[in-house]
Amino acid sequence: MNRLRRCAVFFVLLAYSSAILLAQTNPPARESGKFRLHKFEQPIGQETYTITPDGSTLTLKSEFEFTDRGSKVPLTATLRTSDSYVPQSFVIKGKTSRMSDIDTEVTINSANATIRQGKDTHTVTLPPNFFTISGYAPVAVQMELMRYWRTHGSPAELATLPSGAVKIQDRGAETIDVAGHRIQVERYTVQGLIWGLETLWMDSDNNLAALVSTDAEFDHFEAVREDYESALNKFVASAARDEMAALTELSQKLPGRRTGTFAFVGATVIDGTGKPPMANATVVTSDGKIVAVGPSKKVKVPAGAQRIDVTGKYIIPGLWDMHAHYEQVEWGPIYLAAGVTTVRDVGNEYDFITAVRDAVNSGKALGPHMLLAGIVDGDGPYAIGITRVNSPADAEMWVKRYHDSGFQQIKIYSSVKPDNVKAICADAHKVGMTVTGHIPNGMNAYEGVEDGMDMINHIHYIMDLLLPEDFDWRKAGWPERFKVMSSLDVNSEAGRKAVKFFADHHTVIDPTMALMEMQNRPADVPAETLEPGIARVAPELREQLVSGGVPPQFAAEAKKITQEQLQMIGALHRAGVPIVAGTDQAVPGFSVYHEIELYVQAGFTPMEALQAATIVPARAMKVEGDSGSLQVGKRADLDVLDANPLDDIHNIRSVRSVLANGVLYDPAPLWESVGFKP
Repeated sequence: MNRLRRCAVFFVLLAYSSAILLAQTNPPARESGKFRLHKFEQPIGQETYTITPDGSTLTLKSEFEFTDRGSKVPLTATLRTSDSYVPQSFVIKGKTSRMSDIDTEVTINSANATIRQGKDTHTVTLPPNFFTISGYAPVAVQMELMRYWRTHGSPAELATLPSGAVKIQDRGAETIDVAGHRIQVERYTVQGLIWGLETLWMDSDNNLAALVSTDAEFDHFEAVREDYESALNKFVASAARDEMAALTELSQKLPGRRTGTFAFVGATVIDGTGKPPMANATVVTSDGKIVAVGPSKKVKVPAGAQRIDVTGKYIIPGLWDMHAHYEQVEWGPIYLAAGVTTVRDVGNEYDFITAVRDAVNSGKALGPHMLLAGIVDGDGPYAIGITRVNSPADAEMWVKRYHDSGFQQIKIYSSVKPDNVKAICADAHKVGMTVTGHIPNGMNAYEGVEDGMDMINHIHYIMDLLLPEDFDWRKAGWPERFKVMSSLDVNSEAGRKAVKFFADHHTVIDPTMALMEMQNRPADVPAETLEPGIARVAPELREQLVSGGVPPQFAAEAKKITQEQLQMIGALHRAGVPIVAGTDQAVPGFSVYHEIELYVQAGFTPMEALQAATIVPARAMKVEGDSGSLQVGKRADLDVLDANPLDDIHNIRSVRSVLANGVLYDPAPLWESVGFKP
């Protein structure tokens, strides 16, 4: 019996020794995988990765690339870690969007890390727990972050290099239907890699199954492991539900939020109608409406009203942003903090934006009042999203769906064919909707308006009418492009023709001039010189906002292009063309101010510039009976300013308080709730 036991022990030890020897001579198999990349749920590229073990080191190599509206966005990364996922080095190089570059390297040396970002290098002391990562991509690096976090005790906060920190929250198990099979995954939210929340899922094999995020342009971005591709819409819907829950929770917990009947007493009121300012005035609001506006000595303050002394302050209507892309819940507090109480969203994922609109407009969630333009595009290399119009039948179907869902407009994007533009406009007009958007490829702005478009996004489509007929800026190199575009003259015959055409057709123009100016910035000119608000944005936003710009050798031409764009806006305005303030995101919150400031540079009076962000957009959207000015019966949307914007338009930045749909907010907690400096 003892001999049998000794033999058994011998064979067990022999087997164990053989296993160790086999493991030493045959290291763990190399891991590889592929993620399908999407924008607005449209497949746009892929990421492939490998993880190769070498002793106690793991080396991840990622090749990440997508094509966004004809522009390639390539990114490579190499991450070396220990076999317990502790980083040893990290290199990332390429593009994170069409307009932003990255070139970063982190090397771990004992207790320190050497960080190179572009040409700048510095050394930091390592925190006790950390991970090396930079932004939303590559997706495989996020997977390794999750593996580290799970392996090292799931800390409440984890420092990241080259900068920042992340907070990861386990949101619980979830079952997803993948091609007829029920798969259990664990859902997490990650805060700190991008501005705001990401949602991701890990499967039972510790692999990242899917990521729902936003990219470096703030656009909806999704990545799904190849095996889970068929469940993309289910992941998107799950993330939307979770984000809406977070938005509702935030709206109830925000410090300084007040409701009820208010009497703002003693301010100078600039009502937005163009009338002279009213000194020592009182504005009374109740149940989300303005119930009185007038001289303080004539307005009776209702019993029980919250009396707010605003002596020496200035009250203006709540601002509008006519070119919003409300693609994450954090836009709600940002807009309100900036004094924006109404936005027009001009392109979003259908399920996401309708849920956000319904929650915000009902008062259940935090954000400005929302109007929607439903986006449509056609097949082509520059297409975006999955709402495609390739025939008149498609046009009828999408117009009906958007109309029945309470959208006010249709937004045409860049790949819709001319015949389908006509069909979209005709169907929209039949049901009382208007049409805005880009001028599709192969058309010009004259043709777009003649086919029925009521509004145009972006001033460059107007400037394109001044270009030589045979010039294609997409095919031109930098030298030719800047030579031709900087030679345009608004006062030329072509310029005068364009101004008269849009005046005759009453076309509404949404210039997004703050974005145009930022895009024309020479790469060696700090972005803060154009928009000082960049110094106050959340840290994870800063890198993508300050990158980009045109080659410095074309600085003079770029400046001339910006000047001509401003001159065109001024000429259109003087001719009676409605100009409405819109940002297309740019610098969240602050670009609303800069857009208005640029209109004064273009020749608007401060009053006219304010109206471009208040009553003019309300009229354009046919809701001037509800919003746009401080008049009895309109929605209770107003901003209290510390200084007079009619003396200096930059004083629109001095927002003291914001009233949105009758709810009073202090801007500081709003800014802080999304990581901005107040």
